[in-house]
Amino acid sequence: MLQISLKAARINAGLNSKEAAELAGVHHQTLSKYEKDSSDISVSLLDKLCDIYQIPQDNIFLGNQYELIRIISKGREKV
Repeated sequence: MLQISLKAARINAGLNSKEAAELAGVHHQTLSKYEKDSSDISVSLLDKLCDIYQIPQDNIFLGNQYELIRIISKGREKV
C-alpha cells in the first residue's frame, strides 16, 4: 500500500499549512511539527486531518519525514 506524508496529503488537498491548521483547530506550528514527525500524533488529530484531506488513515505514513525519504530512496534503488 502506498503511504504519503501528512504534508503531501495537505498539499494534495490544495491547502496551505495555516488553512489546514485552522480547519483542524490547531496552531500552524503544531501542524508543521507533525508534518516533520507524525510518530506521536494523537488519534483524534489524525482523524481530523484525514477527514479534511479526504484520505484514509492507512494511507498516511506515521513517522519521521527523513525515514520516509530513506524508504522511498531505497525503493527507487531496487527499480
